[in-house]
Amino acid sequence: MPVDRPTRRHSAADGDQRSEFQRDRDRVLYSTSFRRLDGVTQIVRAGEADVFHNRLTHSIKVAQVGRRLAEHCIREQKDAAEFHGLDVEVVEAACLAHDLGHPPFGHIGEETLDDILTRPNGQDPCLDPEGFEGNAQSFRIVTKLAIRFPQCEGLDLTRATLAALLKYPWARDNTDAGKAAGKSKKWGYYLSEKDDFDFCRAGHEPDQRTLEAELMDWADDIAYSVHDLEDFHRCNAIPWSRIIGTDAPDAEKIIDNAFKKWHAAPTNAKGRLRDAHRRLTGLFEGFRATILSGAYEGTHQQRLAIRSLTSTLIGRYIRETKLVEPKDYSPGQSRVSLDEIYEDEVKLLKQIARDYILSSPSLAAQQLGQRRILESLFADFLGEIQDKKPRVLPRRFHHLVEDNGLSPARIASDCVASLTEGEAIAMHQRLTGISSGSVLDPIVR
Repeated sequence: MPVDRPTRRHSAADGDQRSEFQRDRDRVLYSTSFRRLDGVTQIVRAGEADVFHNRLTHSIKVAQVGRRLAEHCIREQKDAAEFHGLDVEVVEAACLAHDLGHPPFGHIGEETLDDILTRPNGQDPCLDPEGFEGNAQSFRIVTKLAIRFPQCEGLDLTRATLAALLKYPWARDNTDAGKAAGKSKKWGYYLSEKDDFDFCRAGHEPDQRTLEAELMDWADDIAYSVHDLEDFHRCNAIPWSRIIGTDAPDAEKIIDNAFKKWHAAPTNAKGRLRDAHRRLTGLFEGFRATILSGAYEGTHQQRLAIRSLTSTLIGRYIRETKLVEPKDYSPGQSRVSLDEIYEDEVKLLKQIARDYILSSPSLAAQQLGQRRILESLFADFLGEIQDKKPRVLPRRFHHLVEDNGLSPARIASDCVASLTEGEAIAMHQRLTGISSGSVLDPIVR
């Protein structure tokens, strides 16, 4: 473990009354990129209805869960927490920053930009073989794109917080070995940020996440599996009677789909998922009259019930999170000791959202239009960046067009990914003539 975790690569500002890690947390919280998440999809399009989380409210709840996880581990296993170097502020900072790189329209935006950058392009193999990945873009934002100091790019975060942000501590690897390990689909940094990656990863085992990165990832899974299901329950999108129960007709389908999504699944994976379904059925049984039966109408009892259920689930997963004790730890292994039964339950809860929301034909039609918006904006931005004559490119991005050794395609993806969904739609409408708007409105500020 690095002994200089609070070190910053640039030391762009003097210290103050806060600890170094508290300053990291505050820099992320006050960044433009964090505020922008209010206009980015979590699962359902941002602004579609007040009932749904967006990326900002999701990130705030991930940070709250992450902080409670870290506090629980420090309180219950003080020696192990000190041995592994656990800091609450680092976990919270990483949780707040974990989704900064998500482009407009959530995962469909991520897929679209990756496809644009990596598909064959005329005589060239592709525009940029590194493609696009939201986690790598988050790391790029905090180290390069965020504007905070005149002396350096990015937020100049500490070594520990940068490392905690690396859910996937490797670059994209399209070799056969990389594909087998999942490194061609998920990765944590682009080569343009390799110096920052090397800085924060000094002293760590290759490919091993830090404890704070593990807790950030687990907090994300907990929040996603519980809070997003709460949203869809409130809008009556989940047929609980078909999912929960010993004879629920859709239970096996959800188990099968969760198994298919399980990377490197163990041989007993389906059995474990069936056991998880039985446990969840038992947990939900106490809410049969208020959650499992009938439509959600927002009655007092129904609201009490959903609050009680979400609190029960989150508390369950926080309390059962343990650290590997120093005497049992070997370099290279996970530092979090979590009983597999809780991970299995979260996998199943996440699959419910995928099956009943992400597979919706209405959402598919919406995403087709969103893909077209992003492709059109990328093409318009790329042409101007290649010519180095920005006219319609928002002024917020003009400084990126200067010589910086990056491909025009990478800069264009930075510009598109930095938009809120409202900005993307308004820019597309103006550039295609759907809506002329006002010359007094630059759209992107």
